[in-house]
Amino acid sequence: MQVFIKPQAISCLSFDLDDTLYDNRPIMRRAEQALLAHLHDKFTATEQWHANEIMRVKAKLLECHPGLAHDVSQLRRMAIEQGLLDAGYSQGQAQKGAFEALAYFLHYRSDFRISDTVLDLLKSLQQKYPLIAITNGNVDAKRIGLDGLIEFSLSPGNGMRMKPFGDMFHLALNRLNIDAHQLMHIGDSSHSDVCGARQAGCQAAWLSPAFGDVDTENELNTTFTTLEHNVMNKQSRLLPHIRITRLEELKALL
Repeated sequence: MQVFIKPQAISCLSFDLDDTLYDNRPIMRRAEQALLAHLHDKFTATEQWHANEIMRVKAKLLECHPGLAHDVSQLRRMAIEQGLLDAGYSQGQAQKGAFEALAYFLHYRSDFRISDTVLDLLKSLQQKYPLIAITNGNVDAKRIGLDGLIEFSLSPGNGMRMKPFGDMFHLALNRLNIDAHQLMHIGDSSHSDVCGARQAGCQAAWLSPAFGDVDTENELNTTFTTLEHNVMNKQSRLLPHIRITRLEELKALL
């Protein structure tokens, strides 16, 4: 554990989910593959789609509607609908198909369980701190094993912007009825998690490398963003309070 700023007294721990409590990459690959298989089965014209067709339509939608970036489920649904329209299906078929396809995707997107090792760590931390989740993704926290472990989970959408915007942090603080400095947020992203938490006045613990990544000096040096270089050089006003390389290091907070 590296300490950049001496932590203050903590009243609650907030966790990012994807790539912080589990490796999200294989989960998303499996969900994307299941979604395409479903669409191929229901809409034969989609068999001609390239593997990244939905991503391509997403990018086009964001050019016209940048605010959709803050609602990943809505963006995906609209991309599927637009893709079906472009493939020649009627408005009714495309709309109904998109809603059904999104539900199918979301099922597989949360069709896993956090490892027992991580759940045991959270149970230990829960003995001392209330736990919450603040995520930019759309995973179902209850389905993946967090039911009964976290007080609540916040995701962007319905006018609430994703991290690093402070919307979810401020809502969490209001719900918890604590001051910003009493919340420590743990996440893998120097931008979304560290900057987001610090700009909201909260404390930040930076998991680097992200869950599932290999922690080697060469890989870290080639993937550091400008902020991450600043973190290591202690030149940024938005330093994390601590940097951990494994979640187990959070036992030091007990």
